[in-house]
Formats: sequence, C-alpha cells, structure tokens
Amino acid sequence: MDNGQIRFNRNNTPAFFRTLNKRVNSYFKEHNLKKTGDFRLYLKTAVMLTLFVTPYFIILFSGIPEWSMLLLCIVMGIGMAGIGMNVMHDGNHDSYSDKKWVNKIMGGSMYFLAGNVYNWQVQHNVLHHTYTNIHGHDEDLDAGRIIRFSEHGKWSPIHRFQHIYSIFLYGLLTVNWVTTVDFKQTKRYLKRKLSYGKFPNPAAQWASVIISKILYFTVWIATPILVLDTPWYLILLGFFVMHYVAGMILSVIFQLAHVIEDTETPLPDNSGTMNNSWAIHQLLTTTNFGTKNKFLSWFSGGLNHQVEHHIFPHISHVHYPKIAKIIKQTAKEFDLPYNEYKTMGNALAAHFKHLKHLGTKPTFVS
Repeated sequence: MDNGQIRFNRNNTPAFFRTLNKRVNSYFKEHNLKKTGDFRLYLKTAVMLTLFVTPYFIILFSGIPEWSMLLLCIVMGIGMAGIGMNVMHDGNHDSYSDKKWVNKIMGGSMYFLAGNVYNWQVQHNVLHHTYTNIHGHDEDLDAGRIIRFSEHGKWSPIHRFQHIYSIFLYGLLTVNWVTTVDFKQTKRYLKRKLSYGKFPNPAAQWASVIISKILYFTVWIATPILVLDTPWYLILLGFFVMHYVAGMILSVIFQLAHVIEDTETPLPDNSGTMNNSWAIHQLLTTTNFGTKNKFLSWFSGGLNHQVEHHIFPHISHVHYPKIAKIIKQTAKEFDLPYNEYKTMGNALAAHFKHLKHLGTKPTFVS
C-alpha cells in the first residue's frame, strides 16, 4: 500500500458538512437522544450471541446427528456475521455505548470472528474510513491479484472472469482472518506505526495475535475433536462452513456499498491532494441499498445505510434511518449526489456488472 500522505480539499463546499453536522446535532438534541446505541442494539446483541453460541453447545452436548451439526454450523455463521455487523462494528467505532469500557468489550467480539481488534481498527477505522476507495490507501480495495476492485488496479487476463468466480471467493474472508491476514497486518501496521488511538506495544500486539489464535483453534477445533465421537475431517468441514457463511455475508454487504457502478475511485493530484473535501468524498465513494427493507437494515447493522455510516461513523446504526432524511435533503440542497439502490437485488446486479467492467482489458494496461 502507498505510504504517501493524502490531503482533502477543505475549500470545496465547506458549508455542506458544517450545515449537515449542525442539523444532525440538532436532531439528537431536540429528541433528547444519545448518539450511541439503545435498547434496540442491546436486544439485538443478545439475539446474535444466541445464534452464535447456542448451536455450539448443542453440537457438543446434545448428541444430534452429524447432518444436523452441519445445519447448526450454518446458523453459527449467520450469528457470527450478525455479531460482526452489529456488535463488533459499533463497539470498535465507539458508537455502541457512551461508556468506553462497554465499547471495548463489544469491540472485542472481533475475536469471535477470528480477527484482531488492533488490525481491524487500523484497516477499517483508519485506512478505509479516511481514504475510502482511494487505490493504494484503502486496503479494502486490495484483493491481491485475483480480483480487480478498482480501475487503477493492475489488470490480469483472469479478471475477465472475475464477475463469475468472485462470489465463491467472498466466503473466504474470515477464513483468511483466522489463518494468515492478522499476522501479515500486524507486521505491516507495526512497521508503519499505524494505530487507532494509542500505538500498541509491539510485543503485546504479537502476543495478542498468537494467544488469541491458539485459544480460537482450541475452542472451535480441538475441543469438538476431543468431546465428539465425530471424524476430525467433519469437524473441520463444519468449521469451514461456519466461516464461509459468515465471510460470504460480510463480504457481500461491503462490496455493495463501495464496489459498485455509482461509486467513484478518485485519485489525488501530484501534490497528494484530493479534489473534494472529506465529507463530499464519502458521498462520491459510498452507496446505500435496500434501506426500506427492515430486516436487511436490522440484520446488517445498518450497513446498507453506508452513506450515513461513512459521514457519521461515531453514531450508532440504530439512528441511521432517521438521520438519512437529513443527509439526503442537505445533499440535495448543495447539489451533491446521494447514491442509493432501492433493493439489495438491484445493488447485487450493479456490483457484478461493475466487476465485469473492471475485468475487461483496459485500453492502457496498468
């Protein structure tokens, strides 16, 4: 990834964010609301944890048939994704609660997804939210050589088929977290001295990665092998299925928000300056989808309201439907875009159409 400094143009319609911020703050003040989560989030936390943990104990102690275990692994994958999008995400954005210790605990649920809090906060909070869709800076656009998510990425002949095979790779997201990604990111981020808040002690960070991996494999693989009278390869299959389901859900939700027809992938000029201010940049690089679908909004932790989330990442997702009206109206007044797809199906179609476009050999191969 590029280590060069990026600056946003503060002179490009600065009144937009000032006006928007004032209106959103007024909304919370007038309704006497905190910007953090409330009973809706707390109840959802209980539901997602139940979906994730209960099947595990049923598998270990109920003596159910092996085919039933596989179905429960699918349920755990759904619960895992739900924890990631609702609990972990708000916790690590400090929007779950107004109490820091609560946010820290809820953000720590990242370990249920086999990830690492430090790595996730750097990749997501620092790199993705600051440099959204900027090639070489937003690591969420970096899928190695196998998928080309940006027109600025290097093209390969295999990309001609990425709109077909990419969906099968999306499910490997958390599998990569549990195996290789955390080790690579820790090495890279510590070397670059990146952090979200206080820079960690390198030895302590490496210890957290190694110990958490040992505990994770102990709980999810070693324990079932020791407790169950089930072939080890079936246990590994169940583990993979759980992660594949979670990875598929998490990957698709992200891709529909940023790697899609209507979003831009702008680059800075030679001095490292972007053409737009940070807030306007978020409007150009992010899109909403299926916001009228109440179940989708509930299950995805409001991540179908990506415009709201990217402009106000420290506001809990339970408030997005209300502040969306304010953002949309303010963007319209300033003649700025507000990208959205009415349904998730429309967004999916636009995503894979965009992948096909990006897979076409460019006139000038980079």
